[in-house]
Amino acid sequence: MSTAPACVSLRETGAGDGGRSAPAGPEADRPVMVVLRGLGLGDLLTAVPALRALRRSHPGHRIVLAAPSALAPLVPLIGAVDEVRDVSGPGHVPPLGRRVDIAVNLHGAGPRGIAALHRTGPARLLTHSHPAFPGARGPVWRDGVHEVRRWCDLLAWYGITADPADLGLRRLASREEESRPVVIHPGAGYPARRWPPERFALVAADLRRNGHEVVVTGSAGERDLAERVAMLAGLPPSCVLAGRTGLRELAALVARARLVVCGDTGVTHLAAAFATPSVALFGPVAPAVWGPPETGPHVVLWAGGHGDPYAYRPDPGLLEIGVRDVLGAAARLLEAAPRAWHGSGLTVGVGVGVGPDQAQEGLEPGDDLVVVGETVHGVLETPGEPGDPALQGLVAVAQVGAERLDVVPEPLG
Repeated sequence: MSTAPACVSLRETGAGDGGRSAPAGPEADRPVMVVLRGLGLGDLLTAVPALRALRRSHPGHRIVLAAPSALAPLVPLIGAVDEVRDVSGPGHVPPLGRRVDIAVNLHGAGPRGIAALHRTGPARLLTHSHPAFPGARGPVWRDGVHEVRRWCDLLAWYGITADPADLGLRRLASREEESRPVVIHPGAGYPARRWPPERFALVAADLRRNGHEVVVTGSAGERDLAERVAMLAGLPPSCVLAGRTGLRELAALVARARLVVCGDTGVTHLAAAFATPSVALFGPVAPAVWGPPETGPHVVLWAGGHGDPYAYRPDPGLLEIGVRDVLGAAARLLEAAPRAWHGSGLTVGVGVGVGPDQAQEGLEPGDDLVVVGETVHGVLETPGEPGDPALQGLVAVAQVGAERLDVVPEPLG
């Protein structure tokens, strides 16, 4: 088993010793900013607006990101970081060999992250406040805030402007002959956020029957799960890409994909970073806290409940999402995304209902609202033949400002 380097330089040339020693020459004179985000793929991508804001506000600093080195291949696509130091969790930040001018805690609310950054001896620390560190000034941690907004608000407290919509990654070069498949990503960090593989397989099989190329992705540890989905769906082994793609290859695949179907996981945020249409299945965690941006070609399926995201069985709310729900959302994105989701995404709530008297004027049961900004422009014709069972059983919820405009179609048969 190979060991990841403790330090990865992100210089464009890639020359030298890979950043394992302190920079020499002009680089050695640059003040250092260390940013702690010792978490996973989705966590990194939700911090992109904050990282870019730090780069804009401190263009002369050498920004060192303390994060898992496995994420280093993706970091150059952010365009804000000079170096990655291998850190998992809020623990020890390796010595940087130079005095730290600014330390930024983008990790979490606990005291361990603050303590780890304190040990680097920074001249200035940007963090949320914590009673264990009365000398560390900062805003109070608030629950229920979207993860992207949280870090933008932290920097705003210190006078640094960050744009929560600045989530896009630089696109990797692709060849014209490369296909645009539908990506099925069945894995997630914990079973609580994993929709059953049998249901993913039914979705994959239906999409393939309708002429779409389908691939199943995941990490090396998720290869058995991906192979099970492919086997149940009748897909050939060549469609299983789990464990066969590095992070940059996965990013390139998602960037050119026609559609991504996945749970509440890092791939959700990867699709958002490339504005790739996606159907995201949420269970124990509200999409208002961890979901993709409302502006974009994304449909979020959520039953409206809350639970333990670290539980070792699928969340009951996640299991309320049916195969027909996912297929209906996928059909809408695949066939109507270019004209319907130009400005704002739809959140689809499963099992949410209102009476006929609450429907908006001019709408019929089964219609989907088309929302651009805060204006309802009309309805989107449902693709497929009337009565198609794959397109029934959805309740579309379009959010316009603080209002929810619900359209109730036929119930599941």
